[in-house]
Amino acid sequence: MKFQVNRDALSEAVSFAVRMLPQKKTLPILNAILIEADANAIRLSVYDHEVSARVEIVAQVESSGRALVSGRLLSDITSKLPNAPIEMSLDANKVLVKCGTVKFTLLTMPVEEYPNLPELPQAAGVVSADDFESAVNQVVVAASREDSTPQLNGILMETEDSSITLMATDRYRIAKRELTWKADASTGSSSSLVMAKTLREVSKSFANQGDITIAINKTEGREMIGFKAGNRSVTSLLLKGTFPAVRALFPDEIPNFAIVATQELIDSARRVSLVLERDDFIRFVFEDGSLTLEATGNETAQASESLNAELSGDQIALELKPQLLIDGLTGIHSEFVKVSFVRSENPNKPGPVLLSSHGSKEKTEEDNFRYLLQPRSPLAR
Repeated sequence: MKFQVNRDALSEAVSFAVRMLPQKKTLPILNAILIEADANAIRLSVYDHEVSARVEIVAQVESSGRALVSGRLLSDITSKLPNAPIEMSLDANKVLVKCGTVKFTLLTMPVEEYPNLPELPQAAGVVSADDFESAVNQVVVAASREDSTPQLNGILMETEDSSITLMATDRYRIAKRELTWKADASTGSSSSLVMAKTLREVSKSFANQGDITIAINKTEGREMIGFKAGNRSVTSLLLKGTFPAVRALFPDEIPNFAIVATQELIDSARRVSLVLERDDFIRFVFEDGSLTLEATGNETAQASESLNAELSGDQIALELKPQLLIDGLTGIHSEFVKVSFVRSENPNKPGPVLLSSHGSKEKTEEDNFRYLLQPRSPLAR
């Protein structure tokens, strides 16, 4: 194997593939990257039995072949090489990397022991890469990071004829976003639980790629989802387990709500929370014409701030974790946010708060993003 390739093209391709490698320590061979040279292109692949990634780039191939080397080490090397063509060659059990006057020698791993990469499932539909990235960023913050609840580490992707719904929850908040897509004529509705980390990396890596083809296989024992855009593709096993039935928790209409400037509320929550410990709450008092944020961190520091707000319905006071609120507000892409107060049937427990977009105080702007956040119960203080 011997080829020459553009430095930036190789560095970007290796970085894309390596981002899909597992973060936790595992077998060295599963943290490797497979390099295949053939004709006028090279293919870079990674696979850890759960997630795979492939990328193909143009190269001047002098001789074909395959080699397996450490993925993260190759990524570190290619990102720091000078701006000159890179030459890579296989010499016995070593890969030689040359770029200008820089030379590296990497020990290879046995290619025959590397697992066979899965093929992409049948295409189910196409979605805008930019829209998909925006939607994933809005909901991924609500996915759990606790290993004890693996089904909550994922994002539920529900597909219909013309829409995709993404939902995530960590039991303290729920995020939901709907977006349009073009489904294949033979594709029916489906529900897939995808690892949040994988979906985040896919949406980020495939941004500005035009359209993403989504492929789903739920007919065999190893249920899988695949994504392809341009010269890149990713497959991932679906998570097992039952995702909570959270869709029904989003009410259609809520008569009691407030309209507040989105960025002003984000900035105020960040300022007022400076006096709080990590798990403390801010008290929010909604009145006609104003919203007051109050925080009492300890005996030596307190903070408060008042903002303009338009209230529809009764005055209400509740306590929210500032960072969870900010996570939801960051997903609101309109000048104003609509803060709706869901009525609770339990007098000792406040109903959740629903965040949604609002173009201006007079005009509603819909972007199909909803963020449900549970206030602290007075009994939990």
